[in-house]
Amino acid sequence: MTARRVVVLGYGMAGARLADEIRNRDPEGERVALTVVGAEPHPAYNRVLLSAVVAGTMQPGSVRLHDDGWAERNHVDLRLNVAARRIDRRNRTVELDDGTAVAYDSLVLATGSRPWVPPVDGLVGDDGELAEGALAFRNLDDCDRILDAAKVGAPVAVLGGGLLGLEAARGLAGRGNRVTVVHPAPYPMERQLDPGSGRVLARTLEGFGIDFRLGRGAAKYLPGDGLKLDDGSHVEADLLVVSTGVRAETGLAADAGLDVDRGVVVDDALRTSDGRIHALGDCCRHPAAPPGLVQPAWEQAGVLADLLTGADTASRYSGTSVVTRLKAKGIDVAALGDTAVTADTADDDTEVVCLDDPTRGRYAKLVVRDEKVAGAIVLGVPDAAATITQLYDRGMRIPEDRLALLLGRALPSAAPAAASPADLPGSAIVCRCNSVSKAKIIEAYRGGASTVDEIAQRTRASTGCGSCRDAVCGIADWLTSTD
Repeated sequence: MTARRVVVLGYGMAGARLADEIRNRDPEGERVALTVVGAEPHPAYNRVLLSAVVAGTMQPGSVRLHDDGWAERNHVDLRLNVAARRIDRRNRTVELDDGTAVAYDSLVLATGSRPWVPPVDGLVGDDGELAEGALAFRNLDDCDRILDAAKVGAPVAVLGGGLLGLEAARGLAGRGNRVTVVHPAPYPMERQLDPGSGRVLARTLEGFGIDFRLGRGAAKYLPGDGLKLDDGSHVEADLLVVSTGVRAETGLAADAGLDVDRGVVVDDALRTSDGRIHALGDCCRHPAAPPGLVQPAWEQAGVLADLLTGADTASRYSGTSVVTRLKAKGIDVAALGDTAVTADTADDDTEVVCLDDPTRGRYAKLVVRDEKVAGAIVLGVPDAAATITQLYDRGMRIPEDRLALLLGRALPSAAPAAASPADLPGSAIVCRCNSVSKAKIIEAYRGGASTVDEIAQRTRASTGCGSCRDAVCGIADWLTSTD
């Protein structure tokens, strides 16, 4: 049987995960001859952890997803530092910018997204690039540029108060920079949080030396001087970090005549309007996939690997329940499910319980339907966040004592997070940052990883936000005791 030629355009988190999933199902490449094309010069890395690189708590090498020998060991034709220039659908080839072409039977677009730059006067030069002293925060090279430019003690402005902007701000503040976040909404992370939690988060970050200009937009960028805001005020800054959102990278798809609508349109089999071409991750648009997060991409990679290897031709992607976490040193924020509902807007079938304690940097809101978690925002109560997330993931009934749950004091008999690891199914996700299941931890343990650090090295569990480390420890202890 001739192996199917599968070409993956993009070697970010989605493309790398798909390659791993394909080789998990077809280790020797007997069914799939795999080519991966990456525009960056580096091996794939975990973009979720870039803020830790900026903060100095992780080195660039420690966020890599693959080592230098990964491609050879896994029979992958890996082409780095080269980008796709054109898709020839008729002849089923992709032209690359190094002058070569690669043929495919199935093509996968994993081209990700690109930073969106707001129309601020002076921010973009005549060459279309950001002006001197302004840097985007999106990839590993951006981290190097930011750290080179951010002299200790120098004032830095961060344009954008979303997840990535706040993570960059916290990292730079931890290095000794005077950081000001400029954000047009009345509170940060307005897409994930409500006003109460947003205010508590801003106050908490101010305690780490970060200033906020909320409800204000940038009117003009003055290189070497800072930002002039739309209210006439001025923010001093030697460096401007731009983190104002992303847009799906769809240029190749659009030029090839594929259906594009704020992303490459895909069905439940992740097929585009051309049945031989699939897409996943940030570049694709599926009605049940939340944009801009890695969890959907990893679930899509599993479905697509099933289809491309023939392991499960009925596999389909039906959507992702996402838990959003802010990964910043000293701050624990989790938002999941329906966070917009309040006690005033809730219907008769919905219960909303809220704890608002700004003085101690705590805020927790729980939305309950049918005695299950329908939504939650948890800030400054990591034990509660861990328990509520597992309740949400597993669709379990919540304890009667809602307040104890919000305070992280739910009784062990009522909280599955505190139950024996033996009770968790193998498919249960233990580490959301790296999508590591209980089964993968067991596999690593059986393969010789007997300590938590060894398990982390093999699976990357607990190397993201760190909130799952106790759960990983519990599973490791349970495995040791059963041996």
